[in-house]
Amino acid sequence: MIEFPISKAFQFIEPGPVVLVSTAHKGKANVMTLSWHTVIDFTPLIGCVIGPWDWSYNALMATRECVIAVPTVDLLEKVVDIGNCSGKDVDKFARFGLTPLPAKDVQAPLIAECLANIECRVVDTTLTDKYGLSILEGVRAWIDPDRKERRTCHANGDGTFVVDGETIDLKERMVKWQDTL
Repeated sequence: MIEFPISKAFQFIEPGPVVLVSTAHKGKANVMTLSWHTVIDFTPLIGCVIGPWDWSYNALMATRECVIAVPTVDLLEKVVDIGNCSGKDVDKFARFGLTPLPAKDVQAPLIAECLANIECRVVDTTLTDKYGLSILEGVRAWIDPDRKERRTCHANGDGTFVVDGETIDLKERMVKWQDTL
């Protein structure tokens, strides 16, 4: 073993797939790229780091709702580009050719090009001021069953990504967790 910079240790434990977060506020929809999120429980509760440095933050705090959209590998370059510009300066839905679809329980739009969308409401902001961490509760989920590409991408935190690959089915070994499968 050799020592590794602690400031880069997060690269080993980057959370789930890179996602898009849509918001809508004062008649304007926006979308941002997010890789710092984690499932907290099965309901689902989702922790995400969105702070005042993100243009979407004000919309999220004002409306207390958003959509987490799960893109697939065919959208990865677009997802990175979305994260490299601000909704303050550009209509990202128009610039990146994303199709907003109406959600059922929140004003933020679903994103048609994504594999899945989760409508969310902010339920806890206790750690938002200090860490940018907000807790979202998923209230409705959508999936495109006809979508051929289903591989998601995970950020390594250094501009590289891992693409989901082979699925290994070990459901029969999950004896303690059958009610969650």
